[in-house]
Amino acid sequence: MLKKILLGLAIFIVAFVIVVATRPADFRVERSATIAAPAQALFEQVNDHRKFAVWNPWLKLDPNVKNTYSGPDSGVGAACSWEGNNDIGAGSSTIIESKPGELVRQRMDWLKPMEGTNTVDFTFKPEGDKTVVTWAMYGKNGFMGKMMSLFIDCDKMCGDQFVQGLKNLSDVVTAAQQPAKVTQAKP
Repeated sequence: MLKKILLGLAIFIVAFVIVVATRPADFRVERSATIAAPAQALFEQVNDHRKFAVWNPWLKLDPNVKNTYSGPDSGVGAACSWEGNNDIGAGSSTIIESKPGELVRQRMDWLKPMEGTNTVDFTFKPEGDKTVVTWAMYGKNGFMGKMMSLFIDCDKMCGDQFVQGLKNLSDVVTAAQQPAKVTQAKP
């Protein structure tokens, strides 16, 4: 009886390893939104980590997150590392490519809950008086990443946050474009 249980367990483990190993290594999560703002105004919100922190949906998951900024204030070399609760983990983001009004590319180095490196792109495509902003994250999964993808839907988990972040970005930029309200003091 014990032999049958061990044989069944061994077959299950081998089958599981084969399923995980044959999963695609490449992944990509992407969401887009059309925002009533010029590409340059949107680019400036993404190209500066301190501005990004204002509308970043993950930071709302941990009000006590510790952000540390290094390098230039914006553009290539600007970096932000964070250490937060279990919802956001720990890691760093470094801008590795910056084309005004077109693209911000970041290298994301995750330390917690799982180590890994991915690429994040923000692209800006003007359409009349609006801009299509696309937020994408992509990379390659190792064996552990492939295994986790069997149980966690990264596209849904990150995609929902990307949608919220793009909405937050729209709110920040369109609010900044509103003319200041002038109130007159009553005598």
